[in-house]
Parts: sequence; C-alpha cells; structure tokens
Amino acid sequence: MWMRMYGTVAVFGLVLFLTEVTMSADEAKDVAFPELPKGAGKIDKDAPKKFTETKSGLNYRVLRKGDGAMPKASNTVKVNYHGWLDNGKVFDSSYKRNEAISFPLNRVIPGWTEGMQLVGKGGMIELQIPSGLGYGDRGAPPDIPPKATLHFLVELLEVK
Repeated sequence: MWMRMYGTVAVFGLVLFLTEVTMSADEAKDVAFPELPKGAGKIDKDAPKKFTETKSGLNYRVLRKGDGAMPKASNTVKVNYHGWLDNGKVFDSSYKRNEAISFPLNRVIPGWTEGMQLVGKGGMIELQIPSGLGYGDRGAPPDIPPKATLHFLVELLEVK
C-alpha cells in the first residue's frame, strides 16, 4: 500500500511540475510599451505586447517592422537608441543627444549584436538584455551596475 501511495504521489508531483513548466512557458505576460523618447518614430498598431526569448536569453519584441535589409553581425549600423535599467533610470540615449550613432555590429555587447539582426532597416525593436549578454559581473561604472539587465529601444536607420 505504501509503494502504491508513494508512486501515486510521485506521479501527481511530476504532473504538477510539468503543468507548472508548461504554464510558465506559455503564459508570457503582456508588457506595456515603453515611453517613447522625443524624436522616436511610431510603434506599429499590431506590435506584440509580449517579448520573445531567444536561446541565449535575450528578450525582444519588434515594435515596428522595417521594410529594409536585416543586418548581419559583420555590418555597420546607424541607429537611434534609448537605454534604461530595471529601475527606469536612463543611462544613455542618442535621442537626448539628438544624434544617431553608427558602429560595427560585431563590436558591441552580445545582446545588441544578436538583437539588431532581428529587425529590418526602418524598424524599431525593444531589447531586454540579461547581464550575461551585456556588461556582466563588472557592469560599466558609473552608470551601469554589476549584473544589470539592460533595456533598449532601438530604431534601425541604416545598414552598411
């Protein structure tokens, strides 16, 4: 009797565990769109309210589909961006400087290299970059603390 009851409890526990894993994977929560900085373009009306997670752990959602080329890691891109921390503190913004920036995509943090390849020229993407794909355990003092999750709103202006 003890073995039969233990087996039933074990199976029930496994079912609960699998149900919980399935529910957490399927129940991504809607997230409000970020406040757009002055000078940013519009978000598509059908933009997703949920983030997609890549195998690396990067979370993203394309807020405006671009109709141009999608960059490769070997390309140079010109972008406008707005970056903030979990607490909402803005640590950098090309919009605030009123100046877009160009850089080789393979010379930035891994979260940017991966994320920018997911949107076409003219598009807008929101990135949530875990610390392992950002500045990691060291951070980027004084603005980015160690182990920080980085949030970015990025408009892809050019691909070269």
